[in-house]
Order: sequence, then structure tokens, then C-alpha cells
Amino acid sequence: MAEAPSPRRRDSAASRDRLLAAASELFADRGYDQATARDIGERAGVDPTMIARYFGGKAQLFIAVLRAQEPPDQPLDLLAPDRLRSLIERTGARGPGPVLQAALTPYDNPEAQDAALAELDHRVLTPLREALAREGDDQPELRADVFAAAVIGVILGRHAGTFDHLSAATTDQLVAVLRDLLGARSAPGRSA
Repeated sequence: MAEAPSPRRRDSAASRDRLLAAASELFADRGYDQATARDIGERAGVDPTMIARYFGGKAQLFIAVLRAQEPPDQPLDLLAPDRLRSLIERTGARGPGPVLQAALTPYDNPEAQDAALAELDHRVLTPLREALAREGDDQPELRADVFAAAVIGVILGRHAGTFDHLSAATTDQLVAVLRDLLGARSAPGRSA
């Protein structure tokens, strides 16, 4: 008499990682609202109901994706030329990721929108405000918002191909122009 085959062991860590990777791709390509749990599950090769099991739901998966994209201990100082260059290069091919997309078009899900804006504040706005305040700027909050909005607009315009010269510019050219326009080139303690 043959033994019954043992049930296939599931590798929950691998399934979780595949869901996270698939969600990261789909959220970046389509945004939170257009990426469905079914699509994420299909791309990951995992039953989409596992999203609830491993993450609690689509919004919590989105938050996990945001946190995995940039370690929380590495905020983005856009005044630093290498960090600005890195952001422009990273978003060049795909356009703004989920965090920057939330600044452009609010997500329908308030929990996802709040998470994305909290990450935007943590990664981009807070480091900018702090750097500007250290340098004696009298309006660091407003200047940080304007600088972030300008960078997001440049990324979006470049990705969309809306402006010929913007699309044709090299990353180094964009970094120099953005820093010059926003006065970062002459900021104390910073060099281009």
C-alpha cells in the first residue's frame, strides 16, 4: 500500500517576498488604485488571498512596499547633488514611484494616501526642512515644499516627454539647473 503524498510545504517567506516584489512593480507602474490584489497575486504566482494573510490587506502591502523601497534610516536630502542625481536616475525610466505619485494624484484609499504622504514627509520634506533651517533659511517649510514640487514636476515632465529639452537633458544637467534655480548651488556648506 502506497503512502499518501505529504502535503506540499508552503514557503511563506518566499511567497511573501514574491508578493512584495510584484506589488512594488505594479504600484510603480499603475499606482495604488489601479493595481489590484488579483493582479499582484498573479504576477507573484501566489493566491491573492495571501495578501491579507501576510500583510493584512492591500493597503498594508502598499505600506510594506513603501518601507522596503528606501530604508527608513536613509532620508533623501535633495540638496545633496548625489542624492538628487540618484532620485532622477532611479525615476527616469519608470517615472515617479508610489511615494511621489501620491503628491501628484491622491490615492482613493485614505490609508494608502496617508502612508505615502508620511513617507514623502519622512524621506524628502523633513530632511530638506532641517537642512534649510540649519543654513539659516527664513522659510524652510515653504522652500522645502517648493523644491520637492519642482523636482517631482521635472521627473514627471521628463518621463512624459512633454518638454523636448527636459527629455533630452542629461541627469547632470538637470541636477545643475535644479540646484541653480532653487538656490542650492550657493547654499553655505554645499558644493555642486
